[in-house]
Amino acid sequence: MNRTTAYATTSGIAVPGQPGSPAQQAHRPPRAVRVRDLRDRAGRGPRGLTFGPSDVVVVTGLPGSGKSTLMRRAVRGVRIDSQDVRDRWDARLSRFLPYAVYRPLVRLAHYAGLRHALRAGTGVVVHDCGAQTWVRAWLARSARRRGGTLHLLVLDVTADTALAGQRERGQGVSRYAFLRHRRATRRLLGSVERGTVPDGCGSVVLLDREAADVLGRIDFEG
Repeated sequence: MNRTTAYATTSGIAVPGQPGSPAQQAHRPPRAVRVRDLRDRAGRGPRGLTFGPSDVVVVTGLPGSGKSTLMRRAVRGVRIDSQDVRDRWDARLSRFLPYAVYRPLVRLAHYAGLRHALRAGTGVVVHDCGAQTWVRAWLARSARRRGGTLHLLVLDVTADTALAGQRERGQGVSRYAFLRHRRATRRLLGSVERGTVPDGCGSVVLLDREAADVLGRIDFEG
């Protein structure tokens, strides 16, 4: 069963879910969405985050903000990262074709892998740049159907930091795409800071780079 309360310790946080079947939930008052802001703590944030066994966790932020780095380091369990899919396709095709040519195939492979992971019913962490809101709605529906909750982990970094991250990994996005992602991330952060979160979302955790750097574990109960 997913936790219904959240608590903080020196080592980690258990993130609240909204447990129960749709029929059970119909007889309960709606739960307030929990927003936990771990920014501006100079690296003194929790070392771990724990979610319910059927939850879906979306890691979102600007391209280059450190989503893939965080997921590779911290996720204990299933993670679906579009960057991993791109790396596999790049290894086979980048010598012969520009990425734009096979980008649709990368996206198709990513969503196929995501669909397979969601059907398994266990907790999963998903990479998301935030520009495709329909993906988040799909994930929220999928989490509810399997008795879990959708949670957002938002990496809040400056545009300069994100661009530096792109240069460091040797992969960037176009100026147009970056601006689109930047607008989407600004809207999301502004909305959350005003107390409004995306539909279907059970909790939001806000991270800056320092908080992300000390986060060493993202896992699921059970």
